[in-house]
Amino acid sequence: MRPAPTKKTLGYLAAFTIVFLWSGWIVTSRFGATSALTIYDITAMRYGISGLIVLPIAFYFKPWRGLTIRRIAAVSLFSGFPYTLVVYQAFTLAPAAHGGVFMNGVLPAITVGLGWLWFKDKPHRVQIGGTVLIIIGASVTLFGSDTNQMDTSWQGDLLFMLGGLCFALYMVMTRLWSLTATQVLFCSSVVNGVIFTPLWFFFLPSGLSEASALDIGLQALYQGILATLFGMVIVAFAVRHIGAPPTAAFMSGVPAIAAFLGVLLLGEEFGLMGWISILILTPGVLMTALWNSHTPTQKT
Repeated sequence: MRPAPTKKTLGYLAAFTIVFLWSGWIVTSRFGATSALTIYDITAMRYGISGLIVLPIAFYFKPWRGLTIRRIAAVSLFSGFPYTLVVYQAFTLAPAAHGGVFMNGVLPAITVGLGWLWFKDKPHRVQIGGTVLIIIGASVTLFGSDTNQMDTSWQGDLLFMLGGLCFALYMVMTRLWSLTATQVLFCSSVVNGVIFTPLWFFFLPSGLSEASALDIGLQALYQGILATLFGMVIVAFAVRHIGAPPTAAFMSGVPAIAAFLGVLLLGEEFGLMGWISILILTPGVLMTALWNSHTPTQKT
């Protein structure tokens, strides 16, 4: 009889799944951000739908019992609508491939930096070298764009990096506080749904009446169920069982896959310099993240 997979093995499997889920989320978000829907519509679908689904689960398990108000606020902030509004706005300004490079590509470097500041884990020279490659690769993407695209894409790229910082903080908190799946769902879905959905309904602009059924259905499915419910849980599971740096290392595949899907499905142009940037960026991501996975884990 074959032995059951260990939690560490399942953690690596979860991290592998994240790569494809995240690449699809980048393309779906870019598609939604350039449709008749507003970024507020997409955000409302993300948290309104997931919040309704998670609400009875939250009432049953009562995950708030193990969380302080400060922790609920922090996790809800960095995994919630402030984070997604920044990212969705970025997708209105820059193509999907840039989201993969500037949000997911720089994530390991940000994670290492946070580890240095938060846990006093001084980065190794291999990680510093990887961070340099990440910066070079991201710069090639930015400055390799044509002039017309750069007029707005640089603003989107900055927002993508801000989104990456928010997500890195979320991953660190997940590991630091050993958050369970129900705690993650409660903060990311229920708390954000309760706060944001009324704000959207009463005060924020909407394009639902002009959007097609395809636009609405795709965003409702991917944002409200796959990205928020399934995605946030498997990220938390992977980080908890294999750590934030290895999880971020797996996500090194996201920029290339997202760029390919952007070209294939959205008809975007990435160009030779863009693909060169990914060739530079990917080994930098692996160097930065995987080295830390072999060092002793800080006790929390």
